[in-house]
Amino acid sequence: MRVEKGVIVALGYGKYFRSDRIVGLEPIEEGRGPGRRTNVYVEGLPQAIVASRSEGAILRDLTETPKEITKAREQYELLSDIVETIAEINPLLRSIIRDQGKWDLDRLEERIKDTLAEEEHSSDTA
Repeated sequence: MRVEKGVIVALGYGKYFRSDRIVGLEPIEEGRGPGRRTNVYVEGLPQAIVASRSEGAILRDLTETPKEITKAREQYELLSDIVETIAEINPLLRSIIRDQGKWDLDRLEERIKDTLAEEEHSSDTA
């Protein structure tokens, strides 16, 4: 279980907080009902925020990697595999592919490397 930095978690009724700022969840025992399910303690706030979602639902959002992040990681790994494979193609075969298949592997390899570098840079600054 780990909390992803910078992921926004919905608490219900238009309340959203960054997952890495949430420090505690407490189910509301008395007076629990629609709009009052969980007390959420957020770093830097003196009082808990009342959430309309259950502590279990909020906890799942906090600890499970969002689908967008999982998909982006899979795409990053796929591009890494493709660029490694392209790098192993010898120059003669590259020229044949460029001339006969109209595919410039050098240009494709460079574009993939640029994309991977941009992704690394943006994840370093996040």
